[in-house]
Amino acid sequence: MPDYDVLVIGAGPGGYVAAIKAAQHGKKTALVEREQLGGICLNWGCIPTKALLKSAELLDSMRHARDFGIVAEAVRPDFAAVMRRSREVAQSMSKGIEFLMRKNKVEVLAGSASLAGRDSVLVTARDGAARRVTASHIIIATGHKPRSFPHLPVDGVKVLNYRHALALERQPASLLCIGAGAIGMEFGYFFHAMGTRVTIVEVMDQVLPNEDAEIARFVERQFAKSGIQVRTGTTVTRLEDIADGVRVHLEKGGQREQIEVERVLVAVGFLANTEGLNLDAVGVKLDERGFIAVDEHQRTSVPGIYAIGDVAGKQLLAHKASFEGEAAVGHICGRPAPVDYRQIPGCTYCQPQVASIGLTEKKARAEGRELKVGRFQFVASGKAKAIGHPEGMVKLIFDAEHEQLLGAHIVGVDATEMLGELCLALRLECTARELAETVHAHPTLAEAVMEAAADALGHCVHQ
Repeated sequence: MPDYDVLVIGAGPGGYVAAIKAAQHGKKTALVEREQLGGICLNWGCIPTKALLKSAELLDSMRHARDFGIVAEAVRPDFAAVMRRSREVAQSMSKGIEFLMRKNKVEVLAGSASLAGRDSVLVTARDGAARRVTASHIIIATGHKPRSFPHLPVDGVKVLNYRHALALERQPASLLCIGAGAIGMEFGYFFHAMGTRVTIVEVMDQVLPNEDAEIARFVERQFAKSGIQVRTGTTVTRLEDIADGVRVHLEKGGQREQIEVERVLVAVGFLANTEGLNLDAVGVKLDERGFIAVDEHQRTSVPGIYAIGDVAGKQLLAHKASFEGEAAVGHICGRPAPVDYRQIPGCTYCQPQVASIGLTEKKARAEGRELKVGRFQFVASGKAKAIGHPEGMVKLIFDAEHEQLLGAHIVGVDATEMLGELCLALRLECTARELAETVHAHPTLAEAVMEAAADALGHCVHQ
């Protein structure tokens, strides 16, 4: 008999959710983790960065206190305290995962895992002690790691990745972020709010390349308005170490430029974290991008072995990993429920925030669809004006024939908290009319969803 029914490798938001779900289904379950429970997301990604961003938002609010009739003078950040709070938040959440493991009777095996067969894993502890365990089903959830580039050497001192940035003890005077995806934009916003001079460079022709182009242009304008330098369509050709920082060599349209900064953050490119797993020996195949190849049930090429989360590619998002964990366990337990990847939302937590689900306007038109597009600007929202954040909008994309919701895009102060309604609407195949005729409380930012749906029908009242 195997030691476990289900053995999960990696305790990030995919792995620990899969372990809990398996245990809840009555499976004897173990979870292997070589570092900290919660994985990168909880310890060095999603959670600590949101703690930093909250400090930045509070600082921004206090700087504009006079707009609300409040006097707050000589407001300044304590950078070390801000960073310390971020680490404390992450550590408290990691302890919460420990509690969940005990509560659900999931055995945690500390160490690095290597496949020793289709049903066995060698777990090596930090002291070198090795233990071979067997399982009827193995779920690989080892996440991703930053990709290295020869011309962008990350040394952890002057040239950083996101993990180094979260451990800084001293605020840099200037910072250049390479990449304008979620990581680059969030860190760019945070350091700018703290008082660092920030430049963001993106090789694509828009920031947030996966977002709707209209939304991305709005964010870029807001960043530029705040004083952040944004260079799109620009390539970083070389980093040069200089006495007091880094000289960054840029190229755009054949024109070359150099910028000197104290620190550089490399926020582009990720690889599947498969090193040491011994995949080749067991026969687990990778796809063309180097991620573990899986089917709609998260099964790999080897029966009994599954892969979920970032190591399995597609969207590199924590909530996607969690749902893939549930999908893998569901298949193991005879209750298959594959993930619908068009139902996976995306959020960026800079200010203004960006939240989206479904198709962008460009992708919807590329599919040959006739569309009805509705917009509602927050400048016309009483609640947005009252809280001092009239910037942003809701943009909804509907199929013209059936008026079914195809995509939703929000940019604004609390965009990420507004998206849940639209995730449900997309899942339930709601129409523009159904959204427009759903009574929303007044005054709320969420009224903008109702108004945008009405705008798509030509019936908007307030703009």
